[in-house]
Amino acid sequence: MRAQFVLSEIGVGLRRNLTMTFAVIVSVALSLALFGGALLMREQVSTMKDFWYDKVNVSIFLCNKNDAESDEKCSKGAVTAQQKEEIKADLGEMNVVDQVHHESADQAYKHYRDQYGDTPIAATITPDQMQESFRVKLKDPEKYQVVATAFAGRDGVQSVQDQRNILQNLFDLMNGMNVAALFVMGLMLVIALMLIVNTVRVSAFSRRRETGIMRLVGASSFYIQMPFIMEAAFAGLLGGAVACVLLLVGRYFLIDNGLALSEKMQLVNFIGWDAVITKLPLVLAIGLLMPAVAAFIALRKYLKV
Repeated sequence: MRAQFVLSEIGVGLRRNLTMTFAVIVSVALSLALFGGALLMREQVSTMKDFWYDKVNVSIFLCNKNDAESDEKCSKGAVTAQQKEEIKADLGEMNVVDQVHHESADQAYKHYRDQYGDTPIAATITPDQMQESFRVKLKDPEKYQVVATAFAGRDGVQSVQDQRNILQNLFDLMNGMNVAALFVMGLMLVIALMLIVNTVRVSAFSRRRETGIMRLVGASSFYIQMPFIMEAAFAGLLGGAVACVLLLVGRYFLIDNGLALSEKMQLVNFIGWDAVITKLPLVLAIGLLMPAVAAFIALRKYLKV
């Protein structure tokens, strides 16, 4: 009987405040969709870092005769065979180094022609203008500074470059978008909480006669408050369910079909469906608990009978 009464009161409350309930559902759905999207964006950035950082190298560019004339770092002349052997030997002794590949000037010229052979400037480049280099793969890409410190400024070394810098701007942009999404999510969350509190207040005021009678006949505070809390929790759960649908549709539309980024950007390792599905229980749990807690706190102030 009590469960039936609570359920009937939930239905009455939702019908009386249909417009505000709809607003709560929409605001909760948008805020939780942004929250889930921010979590997925952070995971995407982490996945891309793991994927690309495992493939990038630290490049140690060696001085050639042209650098000796134009670059003060190579003022002592082009790199010698002994210096190259010493650099290679020192790299082999470093614990952070996984693999070392030497690229000659001729190999560098061939790679350059393969990539830029159709451009006008390519015809003006000769093999002797290309730099020899050591391409170093690190066991931990974050240890770049160890190699840079050991070889930057060394005789025969023109520069030490970390290829991660090429990707860092992209990761910074994605992290910036993530922060923006979290900011908008926070704003929407505040709006949702305000709507929940206002909805509970209106509902409590419209049923103050019924709650007064229940108090007089000995009903406990928890029993009186339960319908209001359940109304908010139900609206929040619906909002969480809508947010889950938005996340699934967003993943499907952006990556698999629609924009089909997985086909257009095949070099990017996108997150899979498992990453999205594992976030859905958290979104639903927040959608259920957040309005319920907000309603419970609001009732302590507004349900005075």
